[in-house]
Amino acid sequence: MSAKTFPHWAFAVLSLVVVFASACQSPSTENAAGSETVQAPTFVEVPGFSGDSAKEYVADQLAFGPRVPGTPAQLRCAEYLQNKLLIWADTVLRQSGKVTAFNGTELPCYNIIGSFNWNASHRIVLASHWDSRPFADQDPDNPTGAILGANDGASGVGVLLEIARNLSQQCPDWGIDIVFFDAEDYGMSQVENSFCLGSQLWAAHPHRENYRADFGVLLDMVGGKDAQFFWEDHSFSWGRQTLDHTWRLASRLGYSKHFIAQRVPPIIDDHYYVYQGTGIPMIDIIQYNGQTGFAPYWHTHDDNLDAVHAETLEAVGNTLLHLLHNPPSL
Repeated sequence: MSAKTFPHWAFAVLSLVVVFASACQSPSTENAAGSETVQAPTFVEVPGFSGDSAKEYVADQLAFGPRVPGTPAQLRCAEYLQNKLLIWADTVLRQSGKVTAFNGTELPCYNIIGSFNWNASHRIVLASHWDSRPFADQDPDNPTGAILGANDGASGVGVLLEIARNLSQQCPDWGIDIVFFDAEDYGMSQVENSFCLGSQLWAAHPHRENYRADFGVLLDMVGGKDAQFFWEDHSFSWGRQTLDHTWRLASRLGYSKHFIAQRVPPIIDDHYYVYQGTGIPMIDIIQYNGQTGFAPYWHTHDDNLDAVHAETLEAVGNTLLHLLHNPPSL
């Protein structure tokens, strides 16, 4: 994945808007009994995130097969994601566009967005890509076949679907937008800007005019067994306060073995294009250590459901859920 200019878009339109009454209500908060330190914010406990549930949502996505742009599996999974968000979110939109791949192929692209507290002025954007890679270029036996992308794509989406389910039951006052980016993995490292096509589309044409969020969090490859998440350097550069706050929450919740407060080299991921296009400081929670790189099954056919572990999904999801209810003071 590489640097900076945006591709030319064939078109970008919002094709579906559905609004419905949500069960999302702001939680009540009380001051700690006897506390006289009004500067110290109340820590809001939000039990309810299930790693097992998140893994079931991963399995649901894999059941469609490889979710490659331009295939029937892409359409079926897009409908699945949209219908899931319709159960829980206040507002659901599908942004439909066409993007041009590294080889000149024109691809359909569907970004799926679910919003909570649509009218709130302070907002958080959460994102993950939902497509899977059209070829297993790191696989020694079958490098041309499309992969399921259980960890690389489906794991982050599974976490965010479980987040959405929780928000429908207990939602903070902040506005929250969940964005599932398409066409992230249809790229070649030798071709500049050929990855992250869905996030480039969204950054150039957000789902709301003049859209702003106070900060954002991207999830990518968040289900691996004993996965460790470091401070990716782009995230550190433009989202240091959110990064530090999130890793401290993870430590408080008992997930220090997963969240390591140590800087690693920058990578070009969806968060990069969101920041470049909108200025929203988005951090990246991703399994990447800067030395051995990504997980050993990255871009291979071993990136299947066996690569995803409910315990890791729960560590990431529970941390993120607490972040939404205990945001940093920006």
